[in-house]
Amino acid sequence: MKQNLQNQPVHTSQTDMPEFMLPQNTSTKQKDITNCATTGTQVTEKRKAKYLAKDLKTRLFSILLNSESQHPAISFLSNMSGKLDLSMGLTLEEATQWSKSLDILLADPCGLAAFRAFLKSEFSEENIDFWLVCEDYKKTKSTDKLGSKAQHIYREFIRSDAPKQVNIDGNMRDLLSRSVLLPTPGCFEGAQRIIFGLMEKDSYPRFLKSDAYANLINKIQASNSNS
Repeated sequence: MKQNLQNQPVHTSQTDMPEFMLPQNTSTKQKDITNCATTGTQVTEKRKAKYLAKDLKTRLFSILLNSESQHPAISFLSNMSGKLDLSMGLTLEEATQWSKSLDILLADPCGLAAFRAFLKSEFSEENIDFWLVCEDYKKTKSTDKLGSKAQHIYREFIRSDAPKQVNIDGNMRDLLSRSVLLPTPGCFEGAQRIIFGLMEKDSYPRFLKSDAYANLINKIQASNSNS
């Protein structure tokens, strides 16, 4: 007699049942994915900032050595420093080296950018701008460009109605008014030393004590701790 298998109940053991596993720790996995994406973005931003910092150094030095306009370093420095997060392009060692001397600070274009931004916030950037154009002027080889740059520096920084007049005494001002008639590569060196001395004694110590410098150091430390 044939058994009617269709009418008999089928007993299935629990081990034969298909298992439907619900995702576990979904929020944790999603968080890990988000963290990975964030970390990747941070790494990309750091690499971009380091590239910009390197580009700033390379191009600024190149401009100072091979200038074709009246104040190329100033305009380039102002534009680049506005786009650059200096804390991501610097090491802590580099930034702390700035506190050793004004020479070291100005030798690092990132330090130069930070210092000029600080002076601009105090409405006293004429000193660093004068120092920059003097550096550019000393490296000018063309006699024609030397004459035109000398006249431009005199009109903008030296004469009594100069829009960015620097603080030099009357004797030096009179000397420069004669020197620019037959300019030499070193005719502004005396005035440049005076302005450097003023920055060294006044603006530079204030910069080192400023919130701007402290915040920059803190951002570098925070960036290092998160990397």
